[in-house]
Amino acid sequence: MAYDPNNIFAKILRGEIPCKKLYEDQHALAFHDINPQAKTHVLVIPKGAYVSFEDFSERAEPAEIVGFVRAVGMVARKLGLKESGYRILANHGPDSHQEVPHLHVHIFGGQRLGRMIQPE
Repeated sequence: MAYDPNNIFAKILRGEIPCKKLYEDQHALAFHDINPQAKTHVLVIPKGAYVSFEDFSERAEPAEIVGFVRAVGMVARKLGLKESGYRILANHGPDSHQEVPHLHVHIFGGQRLGRMIQPE
């Protein structure tokens, strides 16, 4: 999957689409999901043009990787999820149902979360 510079997250990063910002630094932006799937549902995206975690882990500079991972942890703490726990999820490709071709990590919490995958 190629990076689309007109994807919704690229537009958010450029300020063309507003978001309910929770955190921002030189490496990452975190904002509330517009269609939350849990009581707490926040997205954390890197500021670079990366399609997926695969792409990010292969091409990002070490400082970007460290900054992004630290941002995910910082946002979870800022949301007060450290003690109760939370789930982080990053989809990659069509089988995972990745909808936006820009790496994004979902942070879910604020409630008991069920199993990730239900057995068939």
